[in-house]
Amino acid sequence: MNNKRSLMLLLSATLMASPLAWADYPEKPITLIVPWAAGGGTDATARTIASSLEEQLGQTVNVVNRTGGSGVVGHTAIANAQPDGYTIGMATVELDMMHWQGLTDLTYEAFTPIGQINADSASLSVAEDSEFKDLEDFVNKVKDNSQGTYTASGTGLGGIWHVALNGLLMDQGVEAGKVTWVPSQGAAPAMTELASGSIDLVGSSVPEARSMIDAGKVRSLGIMASERLESFPDVPTVKEQIDSDFTMATWRGIVGPKGMDEDVVQTLEAALEKAYESDAYQNFMAKQGYGVEWRNGDDFGQLMAEDDEKFGNIMQEMGLTH
Repeated sequence: MNNKRSLMLLLSATLMASPLAWADYPEKPITLIVPWAAGGGTDATARTIASSLEEQLGQTVNVVNRTGGSGVVGHTAIANAQPDGYTIGMATVELDMMHWQGLTDLTYEAFTPIGQINADSASLSVAEDSEFKDLEDFVNKVKDNSQGTYTASGTGLGGIWHVALNGLLMDQGVEAGKVTWVPSQGAAPAMTELASGSIDLVGSSVPEARSMIDAGKVRSLGIMASERLESFPDVPTVKEQIDSDFTMATWRGIVGPKGMDEDVVQTLEAALEKAYESDAYQNFMAKQGYGVEWRNGDDFGQLMAEDDEKFGNIMQEMGLTH
């Protein structure tokens, strides 16, 4: 009898571990953790993609905001969740940055990448009457400025746009920190400072500069992307101006904790791609001016690995690593 009972338990365990156990996934609501506050761009993007995911999966997708620690709290909650596919999250580019700053030991390796759904390339903007004619002129003047008196802003110290500016300058042989970074709460207040003449440069995505560009108060020197944006065809790339292959972008994507069943991952990836392609998501992103970029799970994982190394190298030179 004991042998029979043991055999039944073994067969049950084997069945639970087999793909058949996930044949009806998902069978209950899914939680989508967002590491940033409600009302922000990441939250709005997450809620829009969650709505489209619900249509694809036939289950409710509940968005839960877990804020704090510059993204550490939410990303940690995703990584520590049960890897059953019922808790996933919106990872942001900060995942590849915060551990270099000593904020956490968490890295991209603690996650299962499902798909990238957004990317906004870094750009540099100056006031309309700026002394910088173009990107090449800016780089040359920074190189020649022995006093190091130029100032820039656009995010907090060590934020994506701060790292992007220094990465580009380092790519051109300029030491990190040559341009003084003035921390701000984001691109919007920095743009106001730029227009008033208080600073020389703002790092941001191009959409964040749109209103000031349209008002004729600001112009973009260039975008750190491999090609021009369809929505901003007049903004040249770095490659066009200084023959550099340096690119950098902020991104968002859906991930789960490490150790998820491959069948569940494939189900989520297929549903996410359809949600990404939906009119609701595409129209929302276009209205907000956010960039859309799709990478499947494998390619998204490769991007996270590459960016992690890139950010680490730049931030080390900037003296921001711990």
